[in-house]
Amino acid sequence: MGIRILIVEDEFIVANDLSMILEKAGYSVCDIASSVAEARTIIAKQKPQLVLLDIHLEGTLTGIDLAKELLEDNIAFVYLSANSNQKILELAKNTQPYGFLVKPFREKDVLVSLEIAQYLHNQNLALKRDTELALESVITDIIAQDVNWEDRFLKIAKAIQPHIPFDFVAIGMKNLDNIPYHGVCFLRLSYNEYQAIGTQELMNMTGIKASDLPKYQVPGNEDTKSSIYNLVDFEEVCKINPSKKLVAKTFGMSANLVMFIPIDGRAGFTLSFYNRKGAAYHNRHLALVNRLQKPMSQTFEGVLAGSGKPMKNNIPDEVSKGRQIKVKQAGFAGIIGKSHLLLTALDHLTLVAPMETSVLILGESGTGKERFAKSIHELSSRNKKPIVVVNCAALPTHLIESELFGHEKGAFTGAVDRRIGKFEQASGGSIFLDEMGELPLESQAKLLRVLQEKEIERLGGRETIQVDVRIIAATNCNLEKEVAAGRFRLDLYYRLNVFPIILPPLRDRKGDIPILAAHFLEKYAAMAGKSEMVVSSHALQELEHYSWPGNVRELEHIIERNVLLSRGNSIDKLILPNGVTHVPEVKTEDGYVKSIDENERDYILSVLKKCGGRISGPGGAADLLDVPATTLNSKMKRLGIVRKHVG
Repeated sequence: MGIRILIVEDEFIVANDLSMILEKAGYSVCDIASSVAEARTIIAKQKPQLVLLDIHLEGTLTGIDLAKELLEDNIAFVYLSANSNQKILELAKNTQPYGFLVKPFREKDVLVSLEIAQYLHNQNLALKRDTELALESVITDIIAQDVNWEDRFLKIAKAIQPHIPFDFVAIGMKNLDNIPYHGVCFLRLSYNEYQAIGTQELMNMTGIKASDLPKYQVPGNEDTKSSIYNLVDFEEVCKINPSKKLVAKTFGMSANLVMFIPIDGRAGFTLSFYNRKGAAYHNRHLALVNRLQKPMSQTFEGVLAGSGKPMKNNIPDEVSKGRQIKVKQAGFAGIIGKSHLLLTALDHLTLVAPMETSVLILGESGTGKERFAKSIHELSSRNKKPIVVVNCAALPTHLIESELFGHEKGAFTGAVDRRIGKFEQASGGSIFLDEMGELPLESQAKLLRVLQEKEIERLGGRETIQVDVRIIAATNCNLEKEVAAGRFRLDLYYRLNVFPIILPPLRDRKGDIPILAAHFLEKYAAMAGKSEMVVSSHALQELEHYSWPGNVRELEHIIERNVLLSRGNSIDKLILPNGVTHVPEVKTEDGYVKSIDENERDYILSVLKKCGGRISGPGGAADLLDVPATTLNSKMKRLGIVRKHVG
């Protein structure tokens, strides 16, 4: 194997045992460190490829502190942990480790975790390399286009968006040969819509006078080098940089990433990205900016030299007076909203869709996981072939393998013909495995083989069949907890979790409710032959105060129901399920904060009690919760709800 591994562990016996396990398996243990300081020295000298990292170490610094540095340096790591409290584990998870090994270790667990870590790290490096090369090529082509600079800069910003998220970007020429300020700003309004803001528009929005404008246009040292400012750092730089302070105050920004582009013979210019999220930017964003700096600089120089025109003449002083620009983007059918969380998920979708990597979509029931899966397929090179959708929760246990992999005639009682399974049907395209957490362990093992070997066997068959399928999986359950409980394979989880996309619940994006309600109202009013229907402001308030356990799917069904029941063209009073209009209380009397699973369990139990324990049928719990009965049964099984709990 030859891979160099550093062990960072302050218990000598534990570290020594690990060293013997690794060397026996053919790994090269470059050293053992007991503190962060010692580990830093070893890393600088020996350049390990993977680190086994204890969370609690000698000294004031923890393994989590070192993990942040390893993440920025692209060094894979796996945590070593005894039982830690939930807060420590959450901090550790935020550093994006490739796994956790819980003390005491079994040799098999150590070796499996290392194999998974190597696989994931290689996948991530390949994904990063491919996406960055593609981004560099796209930006080079944009700069060379024969269009005005405003359009070029917008296209560049749009191309960078999935890699460097921003809510506002200021592209400034104020460092270019001390010429008067020339530049353009773009405020992101939705996924594909931006507002271009010129000098006059900025004055109108901020209330600053023309006589005060020069102090916001003075070149600052903060914009002559690529750098990041988050939270406190951003507050500090705003104290000395008037233009950053103005953007922060006007648009509610909390973080800034400066991308400086030097131009030969000139002072250069900046792309200054802003984000409302306080800790939005990391060293990996800065590393990307630094890698793009040279090719962008060279391309700009070539274009400027070829045009024979100074850059300042190509950029309008007044940029379109705040006009809104829509960038065409196909492939997002049925995905509606402008919330920050949704836009982040869409940016991730755009980034991963052209790749071949597996995708794991995480989110509650009704958040639109299937629509995201279909958009990933539509935006991929596989879109000429089908995407096959499989609801794992709806498959009878004894038929799962037959459905997924097919069977030969006579393979079991009732198999009167050969059956082609879902994977063969999807060959050349994609397969969407919804509710992945419901697959039994035996089927998980066979799915892992498909991921690793790209081959299947039909039940009752002897032939190995090669399949070329991209797997997009989704679940509404916490797979990490399922792994800990022994109900989901660790190796399969990490194979699927190469690129997770998290979909926000509707209660966390309530600003999108009016947009979604209007969309569904138009759709179902047209179907019902009721033109120009509206939802009153009072009814919208009801929608915004409801807890939405069924998310967007539930909102759609509620609008459809109320359109059919409404006698006029206005919906003034909404009929909501069970009269529930508030989010369930999350704290107990002693102040203990319940987990999401605990709240979900309590909520389902309360609905079951009101239904007398009945799950399916009109008036049953599934009907009131607006979810399929199979999904509710799966949730109850996962949350440990049995009929005896209902009474």
